[in-house]
Amino acid sequence: MATTFDLEDVKRRMQGAINAFKHDLGSLRTGRAAPSLLDPIQVDAYGSMMPIPQVATVSVPEPRLLSVQVWDRGMVSAVEKAIRESDLGLNPQTEGQVIRLRIPEMNEQRRKEMVKVAHKYAEEARVAIRHVRRDGLDLLKKLEKDGTIGEDDAKRQSDQVQKATDQFVAEVETVLTAKEKEIMHV
Repeated sequence: MATTFDLEDVKRRMQGAINAFKHDLGSLRTGRAAPSLLDPIQVDAYGSMMPIPQVATVSVPEPRLLSVQVWDRGMVSAVEKAIRESDLGLNPQTEGQVIRLRIPEMNEQRRKEMVKVAHKYAEEARVAIRHVRRDGLDLLKKLEKDGTIGEDDAKRQSDQVQKATDQFVAEVETVLTAKEKEIMHV
């Protein structure tokens, strides 16, 4: 563990949570099929969890169809199960080592489901940011207890960590609101 406190490192880690959130939101497509739609789905492969692109090739043969070519025949059922259990509401149809996924039309109910998934991603991002804040504050408390930094310095830096946390949580809300508008736009 570091023996000094670096606010920039805390901000960098919070920015990482925002970037992961934006990546997850990018996988929420409103109408057209996109290979990135399956990126967040984890498959139980060979005793560990892997994203679908690491066990299969995802392509878009038609605008409303995804084709998943699983490399290992033994993994087909695991990939199919992971897709079925995801929050994306897709119904896989298997033909040998190829799984076809029809992207449903975006009706009002489907749009609301997608907004719920976006809210889930946003909550995960907020939790990740709060974890980074907790780590930073714990380090400050430890440094203060060890006598490395003074009480006033620890208080000032704690306030800076809280300000950064508020700023990044506000950014999550801004990004979520924009994605919500994009999803609900007909």
